[in-house]
Amino acid sequence: MHSARQSREIVTAVAIANAEEEGITTLALPTLTPEQRAEALAKAAEARKARSELLASIKSGKQSIDKVLNKAKEDKTIGKTKVTALLKAVPGLGAVKVAALLEQTGIDPDRRAAGLGERQREALIQALK
Repeated sequence: MHSARQSREIVTAVAIANAEEEGITTLALPTLTPEQRAEALAKAAEARKARSELLASIKSGKQSIDKVLNKAKEDKTIGKTKVTALLKAVPGLGAVKVAALLEQTGIDPDRRAAGLGERQREALIQALK
């Protein structure tokens, strides 16, 4: 039996071998200086905090989901948040209702708010009324 780490290493090795067979070259990730790494971590923490505050404001009723969805293109925090997470923050909507709503409106569960088309956004807002 392989450990989880060994399994990941095997899968990675197989993926690299397959890529090499197909003539695909792999690129190494850029090495970051400690300052760049610290800056990236701070930026990520700030984004998580902003997203958390957004979801809390939806949950508490301070912001309505239709207004949030309409601001998705301009607001980076809203735009990068998955539609599923935004909908789960709406009081009374859980995982099952959200999944059914997304299925009904034809929206992929992994779609981010900025990626919604005008018709998808309107269909979602109408379905929530």
